[in-house]
Amino acid sequence: MKLLTVAIPCYNSESYMEHAVETALCGGEEIEILLVNDGSTDKTAEIADRLAAEHPTIIKAIHKENGGHGSAVNAGLANASGIYYKVLDSDDWFDEQALIKVMDILKGFVKDGKGVDMFLANYVYEKPSLQKHKAIRYGGVFPQNEIFTWSDVGRFKMSQNILMHSVIYRTELLRDCKLQLPLHTFYVDNIFVYWPLPYVKKMYYLDVDFYRYFIGRDDQSVNETVMISRIDQQIRVNEIMIDLYAKHESTFSCPQLKEYMLHYLETIQMVTSVLLMKMNTPESEKMRDDLWHYLEEKSPEGYKALKSSVLGKISKSHNKLSHKLTMGGYKIAQKWIGFN
Repeated sequence: MKLLTVAIPCYNSESYMEHAVETALCGGEEIEILLVNDGSTDKTAEIADRLAAEHPTIIKAIHKENGGHGSAVNAGLANASGIYYKVLDSDDWFDEQALIKVMDILKGFVKDGKGVDMFLANYVYEKPSLQKHKAIRYGGVFPQNEIFTWSDVGRFKMSQNILMHSVIYRTELLRDCKLQLPLHTFYVDNIFVYWPLPYVKKMYYLDVDFYRYFIGRDDQSVNETVMISRIDQQIRVNEIMIDLYAKHESTFSCPQLKEYMLHYLETIQMVTSVLLMKMNTPESEKMRDDLWHYLEEKSPEGYKALKSSVLGKISKSHNKLSHKLTMGGYKIAQKWIGFN
């Protein structure tokens, strides 16, 4: 059994996937790298097979029909032999020294007979076109150098959401909670993080800048124009997250977990609402109203909480001033964090 499985979903990734692999290889023989070729039409499959032949005890190539990012993550999880499971997108990379530190701590857990459900580290927005690097860290939110629970967690700032980039999950936890991401859908990384949270009991946070998240390709899924063209998929993810919140809202283990689940849902609800505002059509206005009605139907309590928040008031409103305030805040967030 390996210590850590790193699943790398690959779709037409011939130009950059090898860099991602190189940064994961420093984990040595205790790491398993699964290159999940999601029906690529370029040389991705050929590169994956070559890398697997060069590192037969570490790298495995998995070839499948195209099913989207979520399908590739599902395939990685189904084939994982590691105690822990990490997703690395093929255009991103690890800080190698940080990975070594992460592996050392995970090895310590196994040696001591301890373990955590979720391991967290920092991630960095990398935007080479602007020579910009923005690290997202969790100081003041998570205790450091100790195993902790949700009751030990502090308050999150808007920029401190737990993203796919920052988490390593215990593999069996993901299987036990029956995580299954939808096919042919973008933005499912939000579901990947959100779905297991109510099942997480023990956590550990390492304050290192571990995951490097590349921003800047014109065809990238988080490019704003691309997101608007895929608004149906953004709405689908948003609704699944509403369903997940509603499923657990009466059984959360502690107030901090419930507060964070609502905090993350609020962020996604705002992003979806803003994109629909930017479309500025009668159809998009109806879709925005329908989304808020969906939340109200599934979770009246959650709807009441989000509707009364500052973000909720302005992202739900049809008032022109509210629209301007929403767009202004959105642009500030874009500039400060560096996304889209």
